[in-house]
Amino acid sequence: MIFETPLVPGRLIARYKRFLFDAELETGEIITGSCPNTGSMRGLNVPGSRIWMSIHESPTRKYRHVLELVEADGTVVGVNTAMPNRIAAEAIAAGLVPPLAGYSTMRREQKYGRNSRIDLLLVDPARGNAYVEVKNVHFMRQNGLSEFPDTVTARGAKHLEELGDMAEAGHRAVMLFVIQRHDCESFRISGDLDPVYATAFRRALQRGVEAFALKCRVSSREIAASRLIPIDEPGIAALCTDKTISA
Repeated sequence: MIFETPLVPGRLIARYKRFLFDAELETGEIITGSCPNTGSMRGLNVPGSRIWMSIHESPTRKYRHVLELVEADGTVVGVNTAMPNRIAAEAIAAGLVPPLAGYSTMRREQKYGRNSRIDLLLVDPARGNAYVEVKNVHFMRQNGLSEFPDTVTARGAKHLEELGDMAEAGHRAVMLFVIQRHDCESFRISGDLDPVYATAFRRALQRGVEAFALKCRVSSREIAASRLIPIDEPGIAALCTDKTISA
């Protein structure tokens, strides 16, 4: 996923009200921009952090600057939660997620379940349907170990339950965690931050849901899928088959 226009560097002053941030540009100008991430962004809100922003010239936009990347822990991290679906679609089409390769058609934002929409629906006359839910990951507390979620997500638990329904109905159901950083070698569910989600994740696996974690290379030019990494979950190793853990 190549950024359509060059990103503008700056320094983060503050992120607040979930949707807004203040930054200082390299020219010294202070701006207010929009933050396309309503989550906690734990570890990525440090004042003074180097950031990169996209610029939008639409006259209908209140804020021209949109936060895209934050430098943290010696690496560049993507924070725009609108990006993972695009990254996942590109990666699957390019064969970078081997377990999901070979489907004839990919559809986005399809209605399913209990008044929900699935991020990606893979369709093939011979293989049937694969329902793929994509989650954005950028949280890290331990070197090399990415985690999700970084705060409580009742919506995320609901999605897992609906994926389980699809699996039990005979369809393929997949949870794809897209990690917008490259300094990780494994992934796990942060059950201490959201034990309800951790329980829902284990239940989803038991019901037949598959899980994959895809890390990305991130730069001020592009965010590109790199490869699948292992899902490291204490207590559920016996449930993880070759389908759910890839090196």
